[in-house]
Amino acid sequence: MQNTVHDTFICKTFMRWLALIIFRLSGWKVSGARPRIPKYVMIAEPHTSNWDFVYTICLALIFGIKPRIMMKSAWFWGPMGTFMRWLGAVPIERSGSHNVVAQSIRTFNNQKRMVLVVPPAGTRKKVMYWKSGFYHIARGAGVPVVLGYLDYGRKIGGIGPTVHITGRMEVDMKSIQDFYGPIEGKYPVTRVFDAPLNASISMLQKPEG
Repeated sequence: MQNTVHDTFICKTFMRWLALIIFRLSGWKVSGARPRIPKYVMIAEPHTSNWDFVYTICLALIFGIKPRIMMKSAWFWGPMGTFMRWLGAVPIERSGSHNVVAQSIRTFNNQKRMVLVVPPAGTRKKVMYWKSGFYHIARGAGVPVVLGYLDYGRKIGGIGPTVHITGRMEVDMKSIQDFYGPIEGKYPVTRVFDAPLNASISMLQKPEG
């Protein structure tokens, strides 16, 4: 995998110091601890603002996590693309979600350590339901899902519980979304949890390995 800021000791140390300053000056606090497991999918939720990426990078540096953060490919142009990759971002074509799932599973299988950060809403816009890609990736790779969060209401960013995927999608997704229910995004109006799952989610085809 491509080297990032998290691979160079001097850069990583300086950026962690900078991340702590950003959190302190903006009035944010950190909660939780880094999971002591080598591979997992981490949910990044809520996702309602571009500031979410900034705070997510800060949290990764503070916790000492080397993430691969899924982001829409529109951000990856010219020097900006190089910079985003250096921070750990991975460009995603929304039209090819099936291939993304299969490729992510293969990458997990080929790595001894890997943290894949996925915003399940898939967009900053108002959505009624999450996308299920993160779930299929975790299940296909046999890794747990760790619940990362940014609570703008309390100004707390951190790491919540670890959920081991059982294959009972409705049960697993409900426990995950129950955790995020009271957590407030920067623009809460763009988040809607009227139902734990898309009614058609059980009809989705399983991704290929």
